[in-house]
Amino acid sequence: MNVIQPPDQPQPKGHYSPGFEHNGLIYVSGQLPMTLDTREPFTGDIEEQTELALRNVETVLKTAGSDLRHVVQMTIYVSDMELWGAVNKRYSEVMGDHRPARAIVPVKDLHFGTKIEIQVIAAKKEV
Repeated sequence: MNVIQPPDQPQPKGHYSPGFEHNGLIYVSGQLPMTLDTREPFTGDIEEQTELALRNVETVLKTAGSDLRHVVQMTIYVSDMELWGAVNKRYSEVMGDHRPARAIVPVKDLHFGTKIEIQVIAAKKEV
């Protein structure tokens, strides 16, 4: 088992790892829409938050030797189901024709007042 820690990303303040690789699968912890260098939350519109959270997932995956095209399962936590249309719009732009298994989970509040958090399981790229 290997801990995934992107070199450009500060160590998490909580007791978790950004990602974990085991038996060819990569487990990415929930990623908020935060700038990775400063860890400051981004509270702009939901489409921008969606893309930033996906790009943060992508950073962890790239560090582990994978990418968004190898995601097999994604869980999206959203603070208001009314945002789902805008989330899905930006999600489909970023993900293109790749359609991993996915769940949307409405939650009351997310950390730092953000509106979205994304967690994934991905396959490691075959070399």
